[in-house]
Amino acid sequence: MDSQIKEKIHQLSESHFSTIQGWRHHLHQYPELSFQEHETMAFVAGELQKIGLEYETGVADTGIVAFVRGKNPDSKVRALRADMDALPITEANEVSYKSTKPGLMHACGHDVHTSCMLGAAKILHELRDHWEGTVKLIFQPGEETAPGGASLMIKAGALENPRPDYILGQHVMPLIPVGKVGFRKGMYMASADEIYMTVKGKGGHGAMPEINVDPVLVTSHLIVALQQIVSRNLSPKVPAVLSFGKVIAQGATNVIPNEVYVEGTFRTMDEEWRAIAHEKITKLVHGLAESMGATVDLEIRKGYPFLKNEPELTEQAIQAAQFYLGEENVVDLDLWMAAEDFSYYSQETDACFYRLGTRNEAKGITSSVHTPTFDIDEDALKIGAGLMAWLAINDLQKD
Repeated sequence: MDSQIKEKIHQLSESHFSTIQGWRHHLHQYPELSFQEHETMAFVAGELQKIGLEYETGVADTGIVAFVRGKNPDSKVRALRADMDALPITEANEVSYKSTKPGLMHACGHDVHTSCMLGAAKILHELRDHWEGTVKLIFQPGEETAPGGASLMIKAGALENPRPDYILGQHVMPLIPVGKVGFRKGMYMASADEIYMTVKGKGGHGAMPEINVDPVLVTSHLIVALQQIVSRNLSPKVPAVLSFGKVIAQGATNVIPNEVYVEGTFRTMDEEWRAIAHEKITKLVHGLAESMGATVDLEIRKGYPFLKNEPELTEQAIQAAQFYLGEENVVDLDLWMAAEDFSYYSQETDACFYRLGTRNEAKGITSSVHTPTFDIDEDALKIGAGLMAWLAINDLQKD
């Protein structure tokens, strides 16, 4: 690993910090929901043009694919990814860059991801005489909303012409202190499917249950029985969870309703088991309901697949990050049953998805993502931009 190039990247990430910070502030002030990122796309394209990069807009409608070319640009290809969409949350922070759009906020750090990748692009372009190959930049829409912008970018050809050997993605993590990053080899994040059930019976007076078909009782049996799908059909070595978070029965103390509405989530880290579980859930729901005289309208809405980090690539990234930041600043991540549409890329090519620490307890920056008070210690911007550039340039140098 080249210490001189590492120091140049450190210097450039420091000298470009105010620019990267300005990008983040602009994006944070003007958030856009999933698949509505038209202004964001135009802004990012404008900055890519200023840097001097080739790019294509309108990929999957509001996405961008750009290219940073080094020496011998056709020799090898790597990809970096950032997401651009915001959330329907009203910001509670009182900062100069507070969201100007009521009810919309970059509460998951996608403004950070986009700014850091722009910064990495700028650094890579300025050092283009020091590395070989091409770095493809994928600025994608709609990470927060099914079917996931990553799936649409892939369908639109973002991983083709040219096809990268692997892809790297970076995501903020408010549980990790600023200055540190986290990695995990192999299984990392879960698939996420949504379950919707309407259990239909025959309502009536609560004092005369014998002439009714009680959908509340049927629903109770279903929720309990469905837990065996995971606990008695799957090896405990495979992560999986089935949870129901919404049950609506519009009856009363003495009224049995006609139907009960239920919503839940099923998550796992095994795609083969995922398909089997869908079949078992369907069979159990209809069979048990029928045995109790009820019927069920069941929908299993398939979401993102599980996310796997290719072990060899991730080990390579860990070593490079340790060299760039110091071994003490690279931590191990645990399995996480949340979902991320970067998983679509990991199902198509070798991938590594890692975490950027943003927490600073001394400054009171501790809020979780998807909350109205989420923010970051902005020192993470220079770390995020520099590390992305280093991970790409280190690999392209080594090859």
